[in-house]
Amino acid sequence: MLKSLKLKERLLIGYAIPVVIYLGLAGLVYGTAQQIFQTFKEVERVQSVIVGANDLSDKSQGMIRGFRGYLAVENPRFLEEYQTASAEFGVALEAIRGLVVDPSQQQRLVELDSLKRQYESQTFQMISLLQNNQRTEALEIFNRGQATQFVEQFDRLNQEFAISEENLLQQQTTRATESLQNLITLVILGSLVLIVSAVTIALWIAGGVARSINQASSAIASSSTEIGATIEQQERTATQQATSVNETTTTMDELGASSRQVAEQAEASVAGAKRALLLTQGGAKAVESTLEGMEELKQRVSAIAEQIVLLSEQTGQIGNISALVSDLANQTNILALNAAVEAVRAGEHGKGFAVVASEIRKLADQSKKSAEKINTLVREIQASINSTVMVTEEGTKTVEEGVQIAQKTADAFTGVAEAVNDVVLNNQQIFLNIKQQAIAVQQVVEAMNALNLGAKETAGGISQARMGTQKLSEAALDLKAIV
Repeated sequence: MLKSLKLKERLLIGYAIPVVIYLGLAGLVYGTAQQIFQTFKEVERVQSVIVGANDLSDKSQGMIRGFRGYLAVENPRFLEEYQTASAEFGVALEAIRGLVVDPSQQQRLVELDSLKRQYESQTFQMISLLQNNQRTEALEIFNRGQATQFVEQFDRLNQEFAISEENLLQQQTTRATESLQNLITLVILGSLVLIVSAVTIALWIAGGVARSINQASSAIASSSTEIGATIEQQERTATQQATSVNETTTTMDELGASSRQVAEQAEASVAGAKRALLLTQGGAKAVESTLEGMEELKQRVSAIAEQIVLLSEQTGQIGNISALVSDLANQTNILALNAAVEAVRAGEHGKGFAVVASEIRKLADQSKKSAEKINTLVREIQASINSTVMVTEEGTKTVEEGVQIAQKTADAFTGVAEAVNDVVLNNQQIFLNIKQQAIAVQQVVEAMNALNLGAKETAGGISQARMGTQKLSEAALDLKAIV
C-alpha cells in the first residue's frame, strides 16, 4: 500500500508523522506542566497557611503578654496591647479559614477559636475585677491556673496545626519534584523518538523517491523515440490543418458580413415598431382623457338633475303655501263678511268696525288673486321643470352611451398597444438574437484566425518539440546515471 503512494503523499506523511509525535509530546508536556503549576499553587497556599499559623501564634503571645503585664502593673498600655492582639488574632484566623481545605485542620481552627473565646472570657472577668479595685480576687482566679491551661491547649493545637501544614508542604514539594523529573524524562524520550522517527521516515522517502525517479527516467528514455516519430506525423498533419483553417476563415468572414446586414435591418424594424407603439399609446391617452371628460360631464348632468328635482320639490312646497294662502283669504273674506253683518246690526256703534271689515275683505280678495297668480306660475314652472328633467335624463343616457363607446375605443387602443408592444418585444428579441449571432460569428472568425495562427505556430512548435524530445531522452539517461 505504501509503495502505491505518490511522491506528494509520501512527503505529506513524512512531515505529518513527526508533527503528530511533536503534538502528542507537547500535549503531555502541557498536561505535566499544568500539574506542576497546580502543585506550586498548592505549595503557595500551604506556605500562606503556615505564615498565618505563625501569625496566630504571635498574636496569641501578644494577648498573653498584654494580659499578664496588665495583671502585674495595671498599666492601660498593656490592656491596649491585649485588645489589639485579640482583634488581630480574629482577623488572622478568618484569613486562614479561607485558605485551609483539610477538614481536620478546619476543626483545629474551630478549636483554636473556641479556646481563644474561653481565654477572653476568663481574662475579661479578671480585668473587670482589676478595674473595680478587686486585685486580690483577680489574682485568686489567675492562680487557679485555668488561663494557663487555655494557653497550653492553644499552644498544643497551634503546634499540631503547623506540623500538619508543614507535612502537607513537604508532600506537595515532593510531588512537584517528581513531576519535574517526569517532565524532563518525557521531554528527553520524546525528543529521541522524534529524531529516530524523522530519520527513519526521511530514509524511507528518499528510497522511494530514488526508485520512482529511476523508473520514470527509464520510461522517459524508452518513450522519447516513439514521441519523436509521432511528432513528425503531427507536423505534416498540422500543415494540412493550417491550409483548411485558412479556407474556413474566408467563409466565416462572408457569413459575418451577412449577419451584420441582417442585424441592421432588424434594428430598423425595432425602431419602426417603437414609433407605432408611441402613437398607439398617445391615442390610448387621448381616449382616456375623453373618458375622464365624459365621466365629469355625467357627474355634472347628474348634479343638475338632482338640483332640478330639488327645485321641483321646492316649487311644490310654494304651491302648497299659495293654496294655503288662498284658503286663508277665503276664510278671511267670510269672517270680514260676518263682521260687516254684525256691524250693520250694531247700528251707529258698528260703522267703524264695518269700514275695517270692508278693508279686510278687499285685502282678502287681493291675497286670493295673488295666490291664484302664484299657483298659475307654479304650474308653469313645474311644467318647465318636468320638460327639463326629461331633457336631462336624455342627456344622461347620451353621456352614458358616449362613455361606453369611449370605453370600447379605449379597450381597442389597449389591445392595439399590447399587440404593438408584443411586436416591439419580438423585434427586439429577434434583433438581440441576430446581434448575438453576429457577435458569435465574429468570435468564430477571430477563433478561426487564432486557430490558423496556432496551426502555423504548432507546425513550427512541433519541429522544436522533436528537438526537445531528443534532449529529453538525453536528460533521462543522465538522470538515470545520477540516481
